[in-house]
Amino acid sequence: MSVAFSEKPVLGEHANAVPLDAEELRRSKAKRIEAIGRWVVPLISFVVTVFFWDRICVWYDVKHYILPRPGLVMETLFADWPIMSTALLNTLKITFGALFLATVGGLGLSILFTQSKWVEITFFPYAVTLQVTPVIAVAPLILIYVDSLTVGLLICAWIVAFFPILSNTTLGLNSVDHNLQYLFRLYGANRWQTLRFLRLPSAMPYFLGGVKIAGGLSLIGAIVAEFVAGSAGSGSGLANLLLESSYRLNIPRMYAALVLISFTGVLIFLTTTLLSHMILRKWHESALKREA
Repeated sequence: MSVAFSEKPVLGEHANAVPLDAEELRRSKAKRIEAIGRWVVPLISFVVTVFFWDRICVWYDVKHYILPRPGLVMETLFADWPIMSTALLNTLKITFGALFLATVGGLGLSILFTQSKWVEITFFPYAVTLQVTPVIAVAPLILIYVDSLTVGLLICAWIVAFFPILSNTTLGLNSVDHNLQYLFRLYGANRWQTLRFLRLPSAMPYFLGGVKIAGGLSLIGAIVAEFVAGSAGSGSGLANLLLESSYRLNIPRMYAALVLISFTGVLIFLTTTLLSHMILRKWHESALKREA
């Protein structure tokens, strides 16, 4: 009887352990499949798109000055790389300069908005006005009033990228749990201590989300400003390269410039996404690994 009595708990433990092991295996397999799928599925989709693009040009005998084949676009990209790399570098200078100014200005102004309601009431309408006014309508005036072409392009790109950071960060700073604010007051924390140790950490996901949006918008703002400026010479960017190629009906170069702009935008998005993940991955729910 004692032997039979002692075997039943052992059997019960093994019976309970088998479903747990199976569940862990299922979750581990699902995570591996998801990790692989995040890279494989977009890659397959891209390859299929490029394949049909090439086949359509062949099947319908589309001329290269109407729709160039992907191979011709890549050949043009490599052949004209000295010109295109210079244009890319000039555009990136405006893009990252505008993103830096938008990040510093948006964060600083949102902190002022949080610390003083009168500052927010006074200046927030101006920020909204800048956001809703198309930059293509403001850019000619800016380029007239500003002597330096680089500064004018920088201001135009900054206008586009500024508001998402300001709006998101202000929302994050104002979305702090009131119970935590009361707790900080109870312990005698002043306004700046509350800002440093409570409001800013709580607003970090909102701020990084705004930076992620502003990264792409700063590139768009730089391209639009260059289109309006129509600059040429050593300081010209990718937009000027597009305009020049369209005037010369050099369609492969146009597509190569578009590919370069798209790739740059995707790279900026991936960089800001990685930065957000590295900052939030150990403590915020949005970046923690979710159970399958």
